[in-house]
Amino acid sequence: MNFFPEEKWIDWVDQLSENDYVVIDNFLSPELYQVVRKFLLQRLEEDEFKRAGLGSVFNNQLDTSIRGDFTYWLDKDRDITLSPAFELIEEIKFTLNRFCFLSLSGYEFHLAHYPAGTFYKRHVDQFQDRSNRMISVIIYLNEGWKHGDGGELKIYKDEEELLIDPIAGRCVMFKSADVPHEVMKTNVGRYSLTGWMLYQPSGVGYLLG
Repeated sequence: MNFFPEEKWIDWVDQLSENDYVVIDNFLSPELYQVVRKFLLQRLEEDEFKRAGLGSVFNNQLDTSIRGDFTYWLDKDRDITLSPAFELIEEIKFTLNRFCFLSLSGYEFHLAHYPAGTFYKRHVDQFQDRSNRMISVIIYLNEGWKHGDGGELKIYKDEEELLIDPIAGRCVMFKSADVPHEVMKTNVGRYSLTGWMLYQPSGVGYLLG
C-alpha cells in the first residue's frame, strides 16, 4: 500500500533537495493520527517516557539547560499498534532511496513530549561518535495548537530564521547534518513522532539526541 502518489513524493523530494528541508501538511490520515496520538498518551499515562539526553548512547549526558524533552523509543516488533506508522516510515525510506539515491538502510524513531516550559536549544542532528543520520523526520501530534502555545521549530537557513508551527499532522523533513534548528520554549505540552533515516541500521544503539 502506498500512502501518497508518486507525483506528491517527487514534489516533496525536490523541495528537500533544493532547500534542505520540506514541510508537509496533513501527512497523517485522521485515522492514523488518532492511532499514534492515542498510543503516545497511553505511554505517558503509564510513565514509560524517559528524560532525553545529549549525544549518542555511547556519550550521553543530561542537561536541562539545553533540552527538556522526554522520549519513548519505538520498536516495531514490540509496538505493533503502530504497524501502520511503521509502514509509512518504510515508504519514506523507499522513496528517499529511489529519488535521492541515499542508500538508507534503517531508521530509528521515538515519541517526544516537551512539557510546558521546556525547549531544545540550537543544534544539528549529528554526532562525532556516530554520524549516520541522514534525514530527520518530525510529525506533530498537537491537537488545537494555536499561536502562543510555543514549541515552534526554528530552522536556521543561510541568514534566515524560519519558524514552523507544530500543528497536528504536519511533517517536517530536513537534512540531519546540514540544518541547525531548535525547539522554542513550550507554553503547553508538545507532542511528536520524531526520527531519523539512517545510512546504517540502528542496531549499534539508539541515538538519544
